[in-house]
Amino acid sequence: MRGICFKWILGTVLMSCICFGARAQYYQIASQLSGLISPALSGSMNYRGFVEIAGLAGFGENHANFVGISTSQGFQYSSWFFMGVGLGVDMAIVRNDVVDKNDWGGVYPGYYDHSTSRTKAMVPVFTDFRFNIGAGRGMGAYIDLKLGASWLLGNRYLTLQHGRLSGNTQFYLKPSVGVRIPVSDANSRQAFNVGLTYQLVTSNSNYYRWDGDGVTLNALGLSVAYEW
Repeated sequence: MRGICFKWILGTVLMSCICFGARAQYYQIASQLSGLISPALSGSMNYRGFVEIAGLAGFGENHANFVGISTSQGFQYSSWFFMGVGLGVDMAIVRNDVVDKNDWGGVYPGYYDHSTSRTKAMVPVFTDFRFNIGAGRGMGAYIDLKLGASWLLGNRYLTLQHGRLSGNTQFYLKPSVGVRIPVSDANSRQAFNVGLTYQLVTSNSNYYRWDGDGVTLNALGLSVAYEW
């Protein structure tokens, strides 16, 4: 009987400790979330905007060159971290001398009743994460990551070396690393960002020259952005 009572008491104590620890953990998470959200709701958090121009050269089995402009709008959560959402327009360009040919030397006319083009506009929609390194009034560095989706404009598909990029949703990834140059020491909020940029566009809803439906576009180049 004593053994049963002792086990019951021990179990009650352990359950109380677990519940107390869980409550403490939930309270800590809730406190952190409120500390992150309340500045945005109160307006005390720093709004930040970016406009970026990029020129990227494609590489790999299927490749296209990209020239694009995008904007990101969000909040500076701390001196080193920005998070926002963005929208852009990219022009994808495939050289005429490297596109896929059929057995008669001509370009394949289309896939599934869609005509094709060597130049297509794309619209990426993304979440933007930016990390400042050595943030201050002088020159510093940054790491930027855009993550989202992209779509072709219009009904035509993009002609590639060994397939076609369809009008379906494409996965979009665009990391950059570079230097941040403030406009002046007195106005460090406004700055130019010059970086090395990589871009990935891919999905399993495209059309490959041979068997398969996965097409991936890789590109590398430079980007210049203005922030305020």
